[in-house]
Amino acid sequence: MSNFSVYASRLAEKTEHFTPGHRACVGCAEALAVRLVAKALGDNVIMVNATGCMEIISSPYPDTSWDVPWIHTLFENTAAVAAGVESALKVLRRRGKVKDPRRIKVVAMGGDGATADIGFQALSGMLERGHDVLYICYDNEAYMNTGIQRSSATPFGASTTTSPAGEKSKGQQTWKKNMPAICAAHGIPYVATACPSYPFDLMAKVKKAVSIQGPCYLHVLSVCPTGWRSASDLAIRMGRQAIESGVFPLYEVENGEWKLSMDFEKLIPVADYMKGQGRFRHLTEQDIAGIQEHVTKEWHALRKKCGLE
Repeated sequence: MSNFSVYASRLAEKTEHFTPGHRACVGCAEALAVRLVAKALGDNVIMVNATGCMEIISSPYPDTSWDVPWIHTLFENTAAVAAGVESALKVLRRRGKVKDPRRIKVVAMGGDGATADIGFQALSGMLERGHDVLYICYDNEAYMNTGIQRSSATPFGASTTTSPAGEKSKGQQTWKKNMPAICAAHGIPYVATACPSYPFDLMAKVKKAVSIQGPCYLHVLSVCPTGWRSASDLAIRMGRQAIESGVFPLYEVENGEWKLSMDFEKLIPVADYMKGQGRFRHLTEQDIAGIQEHVTKEWHALRKKCGLE
C-alpha cells in the first residue's frame, strides 16, 4: 500500500458518519458501537436500520445523525430489505447502470429483539440465500426502546418489565439465545462477536466482514445503563467485565473455523460482572453460583471448539 493510501485510510477512520447530536441516553454503549462501526465502514455503504433505539435516537424529524445512505425499516423485515437492496445493486451492475469499483457495502443493523426474535425468520432467509450483506446485531439484552421488556437474548435471572423479579420469580427464566452459533450453523463465511469496550477489535472485525463476499454476521454486546440499571459512567468497564468473566466471549467463526479473539488464563467471577447491575440485584448467592457454573461450562465448550482444550 502506498503512503498516500495509508494516509487516506487513516483519515477515513477519523471521519464521523454517525454524527454528534443524536439523542441516546447518557452512557449508551450502543451509540458508541454504532459510531465505531460507521467509522470502520466509511462512506461507501448503504445502511438498513430496524426499528429500535438507534433508529429513534438518530432520526428525529427533520434531523438525522447519518452521513451515509440510510433506510429505516420495520422490526421484522430488516434483513429482507437489505437483501432486496443487495439484489437491486446486482441487477444495476449487470445492466451497467451502476459503476461500482469499490463494491458498495450493504449493512443491516438491529437490536436483539429485531434480530433474535421478531426478525429472525428474515435473517435466516437472508443468510441461507447467500446475500452479500453484513448483518450487525447490537445486543443490549432486552427491548430497551419500548420499556425494557425481555427478549430471547435477555440473560437468565435478569429482571425486566415482562420478566420481573418477585416472591415467586427469579426474573428471566431461560438462558440467552446463542445467536452467533445459530448464524454460524447456516454455513456462512464469517461470524464474530465484538464489544465497543474493545474498539480496535470491533473495527477490525467490521473491516474483515465487509471484505468478505457473501453473508456475514456480527454480534455486538452493547451495555445499556438504563435497562441494566447501572451507572452511566461504567458502560465500558461492564463491557470488559462481560468478556473477562466469559459471560460474553470474543471470537470469530471464519469458514467454519472457530477462533478465540481473547483468551484468559483465569476468568473473573461472574459476581463481579453482575455487582453493579440493578437487574440482578435480587439474585441470591446460590442463584449466582448456578449462573457461574453455566458460564464456566459454556466457556470451556467454546475453547474446545477453538482447539484450545
